[in-house]
Amino acid sequence: MQQPSVSVVAVVVTRDRLDTLQRSVAALTSQSRPPDRLVVVDNGPDDAVRALVESVSGATYLPSRRNLGGAGGFALGILHALSLGADWVWLADDDGFPVGDDVLARLLRTATERGLGLVSPVVVDADDPTRLAFPLRRGVTWARSRDELDGDFLPGIAALFNGALFASGTIEQVGVPDLRLFVRGDEVDMHRRVLRSGVAFGTDVTAAYAHPTGQQEWRPILGGRTQVLVPDDETKRFFTFRNRGFLTGQRGMRRYAGFDLARYAWFFLAQERDPAGFVRWWRLTRAGRSEAFRPPQ
Repeated sequence: MQQPSVSVVAVVVTRDRLDTLQRSVAALTSQSRPPDRLVVVDNGPDDAVRALVESVSGATYLPSRRNLGGAGGFALGILHALSLGADWVWLADDDGFPVGDDVLARLLRTATERGLGLVSPVVVDADDPTRLAFPLRRGVTWARSRDELDGDFLPGIAALFNGALFASGTIEQVGVPDLRLFVRGDEVDMHRRVLRSGVAFGTDVTAAYAHPTGQQEWRPILGGRTQVLVPDDETKRFFTFRNRGFLTGQRGMRRYAGFDLARYAWFFLAQERDPAGFVRWWRLTRAGRSEAFRPPQ
């Protein structure tokens, strides 16, 4: 029996990354089953980006004169996709791209066969596709390479802003990313909401999405038995710590607050001998828990 046709809208959020955006748009629109529409949210309106998007058939350019961050940009793009009548929304970052021309087809097939409301590809290192772009935690162990993943499907695991495919009904259940988070933690918050919704979701290990590696931001502690996320960039560090504080104050994640305190205290005080760094982490975490969403100082 022929499957009923569905509408897929791809959403990309960009800011000052024309070169990588060109690669991303080319890979998204050259799929064997291409998205029906492409929506590009530009957080820093640029004539060159507008020209690129308008050169693509069925593409919409959405400029924002205020930088909404990744969270706000995806929220705007997702809502626009729903207003276009999307059955599925395919989220893509501007510095990543699907690996191969059958990624969307694979994701749609897996979602249909398994009755999923959300399915994600594996996110691999753009420079070395045998490695994962970000370490993936499974229970108490961390996978860093693709060959450490067992089977063709990982239930309950997904990378949400790097090639994930959302059913419109899932978005209606869990909402859109929280604008207040701006960047960092917005994906974790969405994942928390998906878990609490009861929507079936997972990762299709046979499909891949390439992204610049972020593994260097994860600092091993206690001999590598666990790790903490500490970006080198001060702005990213601000949002990472503040937003994590907000997240560990939310239902479903409060149990992680004590764990975070122990891990970051060990990293800053015992491993790095950096009490000032720990004080900054503590202040930003408390600000997040009290929902003091002020910009970086």
